[in-house]
Amino acid sequence: MASFGYLMSILVLCIIIGCGHAQLQLNFYAKSCPKAEKIIKDFVQQQVPKAPNTAAQILRMHFHDCFVRGCDGSVLLNFTSTTGNQTEKQANPNLTLRGFSFIDAVKRLVEAECPGVVSCADIVALVARDAVVTTGGPFWNVPTGRRDGTISNVSEANADIPAPTSNFTRLQQSFAKKGLDLKDLVLLSGAHTIGVSHCSSFTERLYNFTGVLGTQDPSLDSEYADNLKARKCKSINDNTTIVEMDPGSFKTFDLSYFKLLLKRRGLFQSDAALTKRSTTKTFIEQLVDGSLKEFYAEFGKAMEKMGKVEVKTGSAGEIRKHCAFVNS
Repeated sequence: MASFGYLMSILVLCIIIGCGHAQLQLNFYAKSCPKAEKIIKDFVQQQVPKAPNTAAQILRMHFHDCFVRGCDGSVLLNFTSTTGNQTEKQANPNLTLRGFSFIDAVKRLVEAECPGVVSCADIVALVARDAVVTTGGPFWNVPTGRRDGTISNVSEANADIPAPTSNFTRLQQSFAKKGLDLKDLVLLSGAHTIGVSHCSSFTERLYNFTGVLGTQDPSLDSEYADNLKARKCKSINDNTTIVEMDPGSFKTFDLSYFKLLLKRRGLFQSDAALTKRSTTKTFIEQLVDGSLKEFYAEFGKAMEKMGKVEVKTGSAGEIRKHCAFVNS
């Protein structure tokens, strides 16, 4: 009877907090598609060195996917005339997402090996990790068993994905909604140590911070701001120029992003917001004073936690044949 009571209490707890991620497991495809993870890893190791920015692109895609309806591959779905529904791809934060063709290429390889077995959601999670590792960044465990969602809505993506203009309160709320805490917020923001951004994501800070043309964000280092205006984003209307998020080190997964934050040289308002509260600023200082190995370990834990957000497992969702379309 004691064991029955224990099981009932676990069941109740699962109903309250959701136990979908409990069904994820390492090597989920060991029997159903034993070569899947090696096929993915081999392709990533072969292709990413030819286009190193792929790691940052897929990492961002994974983040954007998990923040809308959980890590279910819904960010991959295309608009179709049959539904008439604008998908997450059309949302403002996702207009600059890249890497969809890379995921499609991986999916084709896996489908050729094991048709209808490996989800697109798992492929995104595995590629994000393998691409970061291939560029010399941290390794983290990726439990698998996610299933693909069938709903993708533009308004949900616009509402749920934290914008680069977010203040601290907005960031905290967005992350808390997904069961992620302030430590996760800082660590996951550390992904900005690789990759690039378009000027349009931060030019308000340079040219129109208070809503009056010519005003600049006083929390941004003035020398850095002047350099950006002179050499990169020369007008508020620049939507095409690309800027390194971690200048001088944007191809290397290191601690320099956090060092720049402490010098008031974070590119986005959301970066600067991390230094506006003592809790997060102190944690940033601890990371900077610590070792790269420690950062890698902590980042890995945060990524594994994010990868379990609101996942669909068991009989929920489906295993898409093509990542851009639900099964007919």
